[in-house]
Amino acid sequence: MTQLNILRFSQVQKKTGLCRSSIKNYARDGTFPAPIKLGNRAVGFIESEVNQWIAERVEASRQTA
Repeated sequence: MTQLNILRFSQVQKKTGLCRSSIKNYARDGTFPAPIKLGNRAVGFIESEVNQWIAERVEASRQTA
């Protein structure tokens, strides 16, 4: 089985440069990877999915530039 790394909100914020509310809004409308529930009040994001989202954003920005 492939090892999955989980990023917490603060790590996703640093990695993407997005604020917490933007991450929540993008995840809600399906344009950002959905969070996974870790506990009653804790969520995380799968690192490979976040990395893929970043790569797609880079690719899209270079195609339109």
